Amino acid sequence: MTSGLWELVLQGVWVTVQLLFFSALLATAVSFVVGIARTHRLWIVRFLAGFYTEVFRGTSALVMIFWVFFVLPPAFGWQLVPMWAGTLALGLTYGAYGSEIVRGALAAVDPAQKEGGIALSFTPWQRMKLILLPQAVPEMIPPFSNLLIELLKGTALVSIMGMGDLAFSGNLVRLALQESAEIYTYILLIYFVIAFLLTRVMRGLEKKLKAGVGKAPQKKTAAVGVPEGSGVS
Repeated sequence: MTSGLWELVLQGVWVTVQLLFFSALLATAVSFVVGIARTHRLWIVRFLAGFYTEVFRGTSALVMIFWVFFVLPPAFGWQLVPMWAGTLALGLTYGAYGSEIVRGALAAVDPAQKEGGIALSFTPWQRMKLILLPQAVPEMIPPFSNLLIELLKGTALVSIMGMGDLAFSGNLVRLALQESAEIYTYILLIYFVIAFLLTRVMRGLEKKLKAGVGKAPQKKTAAVGVPEGSGVS
């Protein structure tokens, strides 16, 4: 490929990275807000959070992008630029999946920890902030890492809006060179490299968060020289 075509691909990489960053931020915020809401003591809050999760998990991300970019503007009289339309659609969709990760991790915390917070007269928010989240967040990292990789691959869907992401730029280069195998191999490798780097970053974050959370294994002491019939087993 010529330098000009490589520059086009690199511009697509930069757009993809920006879209991944913004949509991941939105998805993370949605995940925690909705996930925590699904553990709320009020049934109406749990119902609304569950309804949101079911709607966005049960609809196609591609159709959601169409809806945000093509349907909402005429209805409300405004137009989102492709970057923000893609961010909104992907962030809300993948945030619904992330909310289940948050809910499951919070539910997996030992009930004794919650009871301890109640015994200390902590408010629900204090129990969440000081007891539940510090233990649950490290357990969320591996599934969040998988979700982040899925989000990276999902960014290719925004090419339907004519947004110059990596997939869209690669297709333009393919049309210019009429070389499908070579171009798409390069695109696959670029996605793989980005995903590999993200995985390494998330593993490092997981180790850091788990550093002071895990319990030290208990040492077993053998009863040496205990005479029979002493009542010690």
